[in-house]
Order: sequence, then C-alpha cells, then structure tokens
Amino acid sequence: QVQLVESGGASVQPGGSLKLSCDVSGFTFNHYWMYWLRQAPGSDLEWVAEINAGGGTTSYIDAVKGRFIISRDNAKNTVALQMNSLKVEDTARYYCARDMHGSERGPGTQVTVSG
Repeated sequence: QVQLVESGGASVQPGGSLKLSCDVSGFTFNHYWMYWLRQAPGSDLEWVAEINAGGGTTSYIDAVKGRFIISRDNAKNTVALQMNSLKVEDTARYYCARDMHGSERGPGTQVTVSG
C-alpha cells in the first residue's frame, strides 16, 4: 500500500523559510522520481518540483527557481522541499507525489505566507 505523509507546513512571514518533508512507504522508493505539487485556494493542483530516482536531477517551476530546493534520502525513504524567500503567492497546500499529476499523493501540509 503506497503511503506518503507530508509534514513541516506552517504560517510564516514573507521572506521566511520552511522545510517540508515527506515520509514514503509501500513501494521501492529508489526506483521512482518524486514530485512536490501545491494547490492554492481556488486554483488547480500545480507541479512545483521533481527529482529523479538517484537524486542527481531536479527541475522546478519558474516561480520557485532559485528559492526552493528538492532533495531526497533514499536510505530513509524521504523527500524534502526546502523553501526560502517565501512569498505570499507561495501560500498553498503542498503535496508530495509519486507521479507529476498527483494521482498518488499524500494528504498534504499547509503553508501560509502572510505579513
């Protein structure tokens, strides 16, 4: 049974930082690309970042390039998203997923950026 559980969300001020983490189980983690997605109120689910199975290749949506860093620990079956210089428009529920469309994703963790 595939399980993904996100944590680390919080309310922060603009310019702040957060690190999200996702604990994964139920499949061979180091065989899969992993993804972070987000959904803001009233908006569609949006792909944010991805990392390949070995952790050496990453990609980001333009809006977060240079501010967010995706990483993974294949020994611990975890994937993380370091978020720096947070902006109000980063406010969303963040999900980790096994596919880029989020059909297999966790319950999410809420990130709220406000002054």
